Amino acid sequence: MSRGPLTAVITTVLGAALGGLLIWQVYQTKKKKPPPLQNMDPDEAPCPEEHELTAVEYQYEEEPPCLTEKDFKTVECQTPQAPPPFQIPSFDQLLAVKPVMVSSEEEWQQMWPLMQRELVVFPVLGLDCEWVSVKGRSSAVSLLQMSSYSGLCILVRLLAFRSEQQSFPNSLIDVLRDPHVLKVGVGCYDDGKRLASDYGLSLSCTVDLRHLALRQRQSPVSNGLSLKSLAADLLNVSLDKSMELRCSDWEADQLTLEQMTYAARDAQVSIALFLRLLGLWSEAGPVSTSRSSYLELVSCCQGLVDVPFRGRGYRDIKPSEGEKRRERKMAACESPESGDQQVPDPRKNKRKPLGVGYSARKSPLYDNCFLYAPDGQPLCTCDKKKAKWYLDKGIGELQSEDPFIVRLLFEPSGRPDSQQDYYLTAKENLCVVCGKADSYIRKNIVPHEYRRHFPIEMKDHNSHDILLLCTSCHAASNVHDGFLKQQLAEEFAAPQGCEEGVRLLEDSDRRRVRSAARALLSAREGLPEQRREELQALIRNFLNMNKEQQLTDEVLQQAAGLETRILNEAYIPHGLKVVRAHAEQGLQGLMDLERRWRQHFLNTMQPRHLPPLWSVDHNHSKFLRKYGEDLPIKLN
Repeated sequence: MSRGPLTAVITTVLGAALGGLLIWQVYQTKKKKPPPLQNMDPDEAPCPEEHELTAVEYQYEEEPPCLTEKDFKTVECQTPQAPPPFQIPSFDQLLAVKPVMVSSEEEWQQMWPLMQRELVVFPVLGLDCEWVSVKGRSSAVSLLQMSSYSGLCILVRLLAFRSEQQSFPNSLIDVLRDPHVLKVGVGCYDDGKRLASDYGLSLSCTVDLRHLALRQRQSPVSNGLSLKSLAADLLNVSLDKSMELRCSDWEADQLTLEQMTYAARDAQVSIALFLRLLGLWSEAGPVSTSRSSYLELVSCCQGLVDVPFRGRGYRDIKPSEGEKRRERKMAACESPESGDQQVPDPRKNKRKPLGVGYSARKSPLYDNCFLYAPDGQPLCTCDKKKAKWYLDKGIGELQSEDPFIVRLLFEPSGRPDSQQDYYLTAKENLCVVCGKADSYIRKNIVPHEYRRHFPIEMKDHNSHDILLLCTSCHAASNVHDGFLKQQLAEEFAAPQGCEEGVRLLEDSDRRRVRSAARALLSAREGLPEQRREELQALIRNFLNMNKEQQLTDEVLQQAAGLETRILNEAYIPHGLKVVRAHAEQGLQGLMDLERRWRQHFLNTMQPRHLPPLWSVDHNHSKFLRKYGEDLPIKLN
C-alpha cells in the first residue's frame, strides 16, 4: 500500500474519533443543564434554597417592564465563581408597573410564579397594609400590598379570608414567614402584629426603613421619617397622602383606580427606598449589581431584622410646619368624635401589638442528654441537670461526654416498646414552624385548660405536645387556637367568659345594701328623712332586723364592707366541660380531642421543622394496648 492511501485512512479515522468525542461532550453538557423554571411547577424548580443558589441570570426584554409572563425571562441556576450582575430598574420604570388585584386563592396562584421568580433574583419584598376604622375603632386588615424589586405589585384583598371563608394559599403563608425573604417598609413590624392578630398570619424577617434611614447618617432626612417624607428626601418623589385616599373605604366591593394606585405606591416606594438606602439605586438611572443573595442583604441590615421602631433617634429630626399640620389633621381624624371617618395612619393605633410581653427562653430547652439501661439499651433523652442528678446520687455512671450519656446502675421501672420512639430522638432548639433559632418559647399543643382535666394516664410524659415556637409564631398560633376554642364552646355548650360561665357572680341585692350603708355613713343627717328611712329599711330587710332594732355605726360598717360577689354553684370551666363531654365516649373520646388539637396545629401553622416521629396519634395505640377502651375515666 502506498503512503498516500495510508495517510488518508489514518486521517479519516482520527477525524471520526474527534467528531464523536465532540458530539458526546455536547450531549453531556445538555444533559446536565437544568431545565428552565419558566415551564416548571414552582415547587419543583431546582436550587430553591439560599445555600444552593450561587448565581442568577435575569433581564428585561424591553423597558419599562410589564406584567405579562413572557417578559419574565427564564431563571437558571449557574455555577461560576462570582455571580453575574443583574439590572436594577429606574424608579420611573418601577412605578410604571401596574398593580394586580388578588381576591381569591385561584388568582393568587396565577400571580405567585411571577413573584417567586422575582424573589429568586432579589429576595426582598416591599410591604404595607391598609384597613379602616369606624368611630375610632379599627377593623381587621383589609388589604395587603407586596412589591418586588422590579415593581411587580400584588394587592391581596383579605375580606374573603375572614372567618375562614377561604383558606390562605400555602405559598402566601410561606413567603410571609420565610426567614430568607426580607420584608421592608415603614411600620412593617407592627403590620405583622396586626396580620397575626387578625388572621393568624406570621410575618418574619421585617426591616423598618426608618432604622436604615437613621443608620445612614449621610442620608438627608430633614423632613421626618414617615414614608412620604422619606420618599421626598431620598427619592425626590411626592406621594399623594390626601385624607380622601388615606381615609377611604378599603372594604368597598370594588376599589377605585386611585385606591389601587395609592396602595401599590406604598409598597413600591418602600422597596425603592430600600434600594436607595443600600446604594443599589441612583438618580442617574438603572444600575447593575451582584448583591442579590440573602446573606449579603441581611448583613447590611445587621441588628435591624424584626426590631420594632420605637422612635429612637427621631428627636434629632425636627418636623417641618407642613408635617406638624398633617399630624394635627391625623389626630383629628383619629378621634372617636369624628364619626365614621377612617383612621388615616393605622400605625398610630395605641393598642398593644400581639406578641408584646412574651418572654423568650434564656437557655435551650433540649440538652439532648441520653439515659441508658444497665445493659446499654437507650431509655430516653433528658436535660443535663437531670442526667447529672443520677451521677450525683451515685446511681448512674458517665458513659460519654459528647453526646452526654449516663448509664443507670439500677433496673428502670419501664423500657421503651421500640427503639423507634419519639423520646429517643435528639431535638433541635428552634421554632418548629419557621426555623428561627435565636428566640423561642414553649407552646402547649393541647392547651393547659384541657390537658389539666385529663386522667393521670394521659398526663404522664406529655412533652410530645410541648414544642418550641418563636414569639411571632406563638402569637399567631394562639389566634388560631381561639377559633377552635370558640368552635368547641358552641359544639358542647361550654361558654367562655359569659355570665353563666363565670365562677363568681355579682349579687345585685348585696350591692344595693352595701351602697345604702355607705350612703348613710357618709351623708349622715344630710339625707332627706324619707330617703334615709328607705335606705335603713333596705338594710334591715337584708339583715332580718325589725324596726325596733337600731342601726348602729358598727352594723352600718359591716354592711358597707359586704362582699357583693357570690360563688356560682352552676359554674363549670370551659375546659372541664369540653373534656367531660369527650370522656363520655371513654378513652377513645379523649384521644379524639387530643388528636383534634394536634391536627389543628398542623393545619393552621404548617410547621416545617417538627421533631422526628412527632405524630397526631402519638401514644394512642399504646394507651389502647395498655389500658383498653373500657378504662374507667377519672377526670381531675
